[in-house]
Amino acid sequence: MKVLETAVYRGPHLYSARPMIRVQLDLGPLEDHPTSRLPGFTEALLSLMPSLQGHGCSYGHAGGLVERMREGTWLGHVIEHVALELQSLAGARTTRGKTRSVKGRPGVYNVMFAYEDDTAGRLAGRFAVELVAGLLPDDLNSLEGLDRIIPVDEPAPLDLASAVEAIRLALRRAAFGPSTASLVAAARRRGIPVERMNGQSLIQLGWGRRQRLIRASVTSQTGLIAAEIAGDKAEAKAVLDRVGVPVARGVTVRTAAEALTASKGLKRPVVAKPLDGNHGRGVTTGLMTDAQLLLAFEEAARHSRRVIIEEQLPGHDHRVLVVAGEVVAVAERVPPHVTGDGVSTVAQLVEAVNADPRRGVGHEAVLTRIRLDAYAAEILSRQSLTSESVPEAGRRVDLHTAANLSAGGTAVDRTEEIHPDNAAIARRAALAVGLDVAGIDLLAPDITRSVRETGGGVVEVNAAPGLRMHLDPSHGQRRDVAAPIVASLFPRGSRARIPVLAVTGTNGKSTVGRMLAQIFQAGGQTVGLTNTSGVYIGAEKVFSGDASGPRSARMVLRDPTVDVAVLECARGGILREGLAFDRCDVGAVLNVQPDHLGLKGIDTLEDLAAVKSVVVESVSRRGVSVLNADDPLTIRMARHAGGRVCWFTMRGGADAPGFVLKHLAQGGMAVLHDPATGLITLHDRGQQHVVCHARDIPATLEGQAAFNVQNALAAAAMAHAAGAPLHQIATALATFRSTFEQNPGRLNVFDDHGFRVILDYAHNPEALRALGSMVAAIRPENGRTIGMVSIPGDRQDAEIRAMGEIGAEYFDHMVFRESPDNRGRPKGEVIRLMTEGAMSAGYDPARISGVHEEPKAAEHALRMARRGDVVVVMPTRIEEIWRLIQEFRPDTAPSSEPSGGVILEPPHG
Repeated sequence: MKVLETAVYRGPHLYSARPMIRVQLDLGPLEDHPTSRLPGFTEALLSLMPSLQGHGCSYGHAGGLVERMREGTWLGHVIEHVALELQSLAGARTTRGKTRSVKGRPGVYNVMFAYEDDTAGRLAGRFAVELVAGLLPDDLNSLEGLDRIIPVDEPAPLDLASAVEAIRLALRRAAFGPSTASLVAAARRRGIPVERMNGQSLIQLGWGRRQRLIRASVTSQTGLIAAEIAGDKAEAKAVLDRVGVPVARGVTVRTAAEALTASKGLKRPVVAKPLDGNHGRGVTTGLMTDAQLLLAFEEAARHSRRVIIEEQLPGHDHRVLVVAGEVVAVAERVPPHVTGDGVSTVAQLVEAVNADPRRGVGHEAVLTRIRLDAYAAEILSRQSLTSESVPEAGRRVDLHTAANLSAGGTAVDRTEEIHPDNAAIARRAALAVGLDVAGIDLLAPDITRSVRETGGGVVEVNAAPGLRMHLDPSHGQRRDVAAPIVASLFPRGSRARIPVLAVTGTNGKSTVGRMLAQIFQAGGQTVGLTNTSGVYIGAEKVFSGDASGPRSARMVLRDPTVDVAVLECARGGILREGLAFDRCDVGAVLNVQPDHLGLKGIDTLEDLAAVKSVVVESVSRRGVSVLNADDPLTIRMARHAGGRVCWFTMRGGADAPGFVLKHLAQGGMAVLHDPATGLITLHDRGQQHVVCHARDIPATLEGQAAFNVQNALAAAAMAHAAGAPLHQIATALATFRSTFEQNPGRLNVFDDHGFRVILDYAHNPEALRALGSMVAAIRPENGRTIGMVSIPGDRQDAEIRAMGEIGAEYFDHMVFRESPDNRGRPKGEVIRLMTEGAMSAGYDPARISGVHEEPKAAEHALRMARRGDVVVVMPTRIEEIWRLIQEFRPDTAPSSEPSGGVILEPPHG
């Protein structure tokens, strides 16, 4: 077996709408050995992993996979199930997978399976291949390319236990703590996008301007002043005292001597705690003697330079969770303790308590393991015990004075029992400090009675309160405290998502995206735009380079200033990683034409259409899929497109496609261009509106650039679907000029040399054909047309020849160039193939120049021009060549060869 490639899909992709890992596997000779022809394999696998017997597979019942293996299935399918089960054994909840053969490549399979964490998932993929191979006969178990899935530091013979443990460790490293995990789950239940911003707990909820950040229970609404007040216990107590919240009397000290002196004026018992500590660290209660106070001071001073000594309020420790000024949960916190049985030592009793699977290290689990440290030894000594003592049956042995869960304490839900006065006190404390999410530590002898009668009060106000005591108390009802926190960030009726408009297609994506940006900017909105030139936030270009993939799209969705996202989704990013979003509001497929065929398993137009279709299949139920009614491959996508379908067509009026007319009769949406009148009209729910005349859009060159008319139709359709008003669409299109500043590399016209220069990134046959048709329409009566033509070298030979053949139809002279796009082909080969295409169309080879370097080729084309000519330059380095065009001086003597360049003679014969 050989691993050929691996992909981690984070959004909808060619194979599924779910995040998945894909491992492309070449079975080699094992293609001839399904499981039914591998004696003993099924039994050996089930012996190794008995839990596979629960997999239903396509039969939909337990044991279905076993039936498939006994009937005979291929090893790629088996590896899929093993990868899922390995993750499940490690604690992940992953159940979805699929395995598909790769068309035209016998023995090659795409093995796909769901994952929770990509590192854990890739480890599961690697280990699944290794474990399955280990059960094969010696002459069939060789492996290649495992590191393509994920490299490991020290590859070693693998067993099931070590594989599961490695995956479990990866899951644990990536896991959220209980508080963060609950907030993430609550957000996802509401359909709010979630993105982890670092390796810890910083989470973005929502997109663009509507986003909010959380770090555990700290939110982007948590004020710095409020958090600082809460962190200074003395200041917080003063704030509470000023608004009538009952608090303990106390002082702040710096030395042990000050602590002893100050305690003389306080009623014993007293409490010692760090001024700015948290999680109960360094807190000691019940201090009666000076010796106890000195030891407690030293413990508190380990956590803070200043220590609070205060009277101990009567009562049990309660945590009241206040969110947006409302009490949402109450828990009584019980300090860590064990109960003697007359047989076991304290250490053995602690070990038994820590065996509870709910207990873990730190904050990873709902409870924390009890630690027998020096502080616990001090608490034991107060009870005349050590860790080796055997307490009598029924005796309670305390191990810490603080009741925090982080110290090993437990929690009892008291939400339904709190007295209204006590709830009001907790609310007032949170509001006085100014926290949106606050944990109020309230001491109350009886939580059902008012502390104003029984004694007690607030001892702390906590920012970033832990939620686990409420989510999963040791006793009592679980409370969904994450939902009200998420609701405080996104009240019901508010949106967490900004409108996302995704556009794909072979040609026109960038222009449509820029038209959309202009439409929404005309309404005062900040647009995040991605395309092959870069990432734009409003008028600012924040990234230069090809930005038509999911990484750049995520850059836009993360930006807190963006109101609307307009995302170009090229085939490469979809194949590599999937989409950057789970769903979009408007998706469009402009066209599907021959380009990039023969790459990444996309060999036919139908294959390419399937990739492009991912965008409209990801449109939300209330969204709109915009499709080209003049393209047979986009027409077919309507069956699987999400939301409503909106058609656009250049054949409006009497020649409108019948299915479009039927669609309109049923109240459907469409944008039509009537070639007879030139009008662009919008139809929706039985109503018709004139958008504008095609010639009124400057980028159409008075309607002659038909491809920009078509782009305007798509842009109008998408903008309307996203809620832009009609007048705003019309006004923006009427000011959209295809200048280099507005739309670089797309029909940019320069008229200052006495001849017209058009720069356009036409890099495939259909784009050249559309551009050539426009050039033919604007061709001056006595002028010539000169084209600098090229195509990336990774295209198929037929596509490269087609560039020469199509160019021959529209240009009087052609300059063929190559770099920087040869992409592995030998120097001169792209020029040779384009020349063959031109000559096959009867083009005179004497009118062809071949120049390898792009700048020299552009200069050569410019120097050939005379007054009245049209020079069409199709570059790769758009900015460099536009600069060359601007700086060109036509008043020098024309040259038959480019300066310093090489003319490659086209082949004859």
